[in-house]
Amino acid sequence: MKALKRLYEIGIGVAVFLFFFFFPARERVLSGAREALLLAHWYAREHVIFCLIPAFFIAGAISVFVSKESVMRYLGPTAPKPLAYGVASVSGTILAVCSCTVLPLFAGIYMNGAGLGPATTFLYSGPAINILAIVLTARVLGAGLGLARAVGAIGASILIGLLMALAFHREETKRMAEFSAAPPEEGRPLWQTVLFMATLVAILVLATWGHGTGLWERIYVFKWKLVSASAAALLVELYFFFRVSPIWLFATAGAAALGEALFPGHAIAFLSAVVVLSVALWHTGGEAREWFDSSYWLARQILPLLFLGVLGAGFFLGRPGHEAFIPSRFVAELVGGNGLLANFFAAISGAFMYFATLTEVPILQGLLGAGMGKGPALALLLSGPAVSLPSMLVIRSVLGTKKTAAYVALVVVISTLCGWLFGTFFGG
Repeated sequence: MKALKRLYEIGIGVAVFLFFFFFPARERVLSGAREALLLAHWYAREHVIFCLIPAFFIAGAISVFVSKESVMRYLGPTAPKPLAYGVASVSGTILAVCSCTVLPLFAGIYMNGAGLGPATTFLYSGPAINILAIVLTARVLGAGLGLARAVGAIGASILIGLLMALAFHREETKRMAEFSAAPPEEGRPLWQTVLFMATLVAILVLATWGHGTGLWERIYVFKWKLVSASAAALLVELYFFFRVSPIWLFATAGAAALGEALFPGHAIAFLSAVVVLSVALWHTGGEAREWFDSSYWLARQILPLLFLGVLGAGFFLGRPGHEAFIPSRFVAELVGGNGLLANFFAAISGAFMYFATLTEVPILQGLLGAGMGKGPALALLLSGPAVSLPSMLVIRSVLGTKKTAAYVALVVVISTLCGWLFGTFFGG
């Protein structure tokens, strides 16, 4: 046994040495490494502070403050299916989040008693169906693609959830029995929980609000004033609901003001306030500390996997418009026309690529100009924003390998079929 282990170690060492000695596809490897680091750098700057940190706090709040009975009543296996899947499928209309930002929210509701079907419906719909992305798709890529994306995403989310629930019915029955056997929890008044969660969601939505047209653009102009107002409301709620000391609340506001004064641009101010607030919650104890501990646990579980996945996606596929290990011309050549194979390749490419919210639209605009068919464009729109290599790693840590593989396969297959049908009937 020791000899086999030693031979294995020697084999690994020789393989690594030969790789560096010959360094095959040197330019491609260097391009991939460069893109991996730059994508991780961009991800850290653009998504962690304003997207993931609020999402972790929301997910932690769901785990601590939202009773399991409430989750099971609306999203559990005994809930009316039209209600459970209807709520989960349209949830993305208010969450302008990417496939990674939705993960803490998904983990929060799933571990708090949501059924596998509604939970995976929410997981898919969260990044796929936000209104701004659909409107932008219609304006830039045409009304046909915009409408097909809206209808396809809602239908796909419900179908994926139903098939996941059917495929893993026995396992889900056992899991839900454990939740049903747990004694009921005594929670705070419902109106407090609803107001508190709404304030956290408002901070997430407003902090990530992007450019748009009409009403969206007007909201964007005032987004940071609205974020400040929501943050002030949160501090008031922390005092009345959790008895956080006013000294800590003023310290949190002061840290944000000082950060903005020294480093204009909102990121340092936001991060400074989060750090002081985290210390305040830990110091306060009780439910406040439980909230912080739950948020921290989710962040510790998810963030390392996310960055590992971002590095992998950057190495192989690169940032939009930049070459990495896999040449982008291969993708452009394989998604021409509206055949089933072109749709499948578009769907599976989108499933492994990482798309930030709304970036899929200009990317597809370029690909359509290079000859991409309308069917594959829809297939990529349905699979790309909803799943990515980083999100797959995190989903596996929550659901396990078998369920994650089934979920990804369903996303790819359903996206392929939707794209093929759209291209066949409307792609001319």
